Amino acid sequence: MDLLNTLVDKGLRRESPTREEALAVLASSDEDLLDVVAAAGKVRRHWFGRRVKLNYLVNLKSGLCPEDCSYCSQRLGSRAEILKYTWLKPDQATAAAAAGVAGGAKRVCLVASGRGPTDRDVDRVSDTIRAIKDQDGSVEVCACLGLLSDGQAERLREAGADAYNHNLNTSEATYGDITTTHTYADRVDTVNKAHAAGLSACSGLIAGMGESDEDLVDVVFSLRELDPDSVPVNFLIPMEGTPLAGEWHLTPQRCLRILAMTRFVCPDAEVRIAGGREVHLRTMQPLALHLANSVFLGDYLTSEGQAGHADLEMIADAGFEVEGASEVTLPEHRASRRGGGCGTHEDCGGGCGTHEGSGGCGAQAGDGGAGHGGTGGCSSHAGGGVCAPAPAARAEGPRTDLVAVRRRGAGTDLAPNA
Repeated sequence: MDLLNTLVDKGLRRESPTREEALAVLASSDEDLLDVVAAAGKVRRHWFGRRVKLNYLVNLKSGLCPEDCSYCSQRLGSRAEILKYTWLKPDQATAAAAAGVAGGAKRVCLVASGRGPTDRDVDRVSDTIRAIKDQDGSVEVCACLGLLSDGQAERLREAGADAYNHNLNTSEATYGDITTTHTYADRVDTVNKAHAAGLSACSGLIAGMGESDEDLVDVVFSLRELDPDSVPVNFLIPMEGTPLAGEWHLTPQRCLRILAMTRFVCPDAEVRIAGGREVHLRTMQPLALHLANSVFLGDYLTSEGQAGHADLEMIADAGFEVEGASEVTLPEHRASRRGGGCGTHEDCGGGCGTHEGSGGCGAQAGDGGAGHGGTGGCSSHAGGGVCAPAPAARAEGPRTDLVAVRRRGAGTDLAPNA
């Protein structure tokens, strides 16, 4: 296809596709899907080889958020039966982070529900960052705390944070349909504050909330303009008790096209498969690794993910390798532009990338996406075992049985899934 050859050439030159080209990727047929994946895979391998970066979420404070993000299980008025707890102590957060690192994670993402942190909250999170860095100086730390006030990003940077996540989630035109308690401009402002403080900016989207192809292209082009180092792509997990509980529109093929479009528009950014991959990509997850160079390991904020050992097996079986702590994630032109401002690693690629995030997280990893808890998993395995398909499940329909509320790890007495 001439279109795909053009997109590959542009991606290798870091040149943006046109809106029409991006829309054509989303409109491509299932018959052409493998060609689309192969083309986007060439761009992914050019900038990132066959490495896969592992990121691990620690939910510092779960539930009781005052924001009304429709996708989020921690939102104001949510009836989702998620874990609810106040701030973890630094030693608890450090123990949770250590479990993820032991499982292979290179970056730890510290997430807290809420509109945004108070100055006292920033002090609290700074103490946790220092404790994690004292335990293992090679670990990258990303904070995801919501809307930032002036000076807060700088304080997090001084404490040792490498990155800050705050997702745009959807297009500016439709943002008011998803959230009313803060604005799209508020989110853009927080990403810019992270940039200005020398933090690696992480910002992504949530697909599957009823948006159009035009909305998806709008938000990804807006992300390209903001120029984050990391772009998490969340797939809505419609959790019971939230306004979007009935939104089951995604197929594995559509998810792959969305990831391919994101790779073409953001060719040299760390593209992360975030919340919802187990629920919507399902057995096609290994194919998605040809498009994205980063994933979350184990569970999300409020939902269970695939077993940690299954993640590692999937990566190896697909012919990829886990990125080591000493390897630089980003291409040299990105890694060097902050002058080492990413801490011990010039890699700056991480981020929370979940979608529970009302004002607080800005992602969707588990609320309905990736941020606060929302991807799938097997509720019958508290230890994170591999799940057998439910006998009644049909491949052509939504796999609602894959959504399981997190009951282990942070905020519980059970071992985490890592």
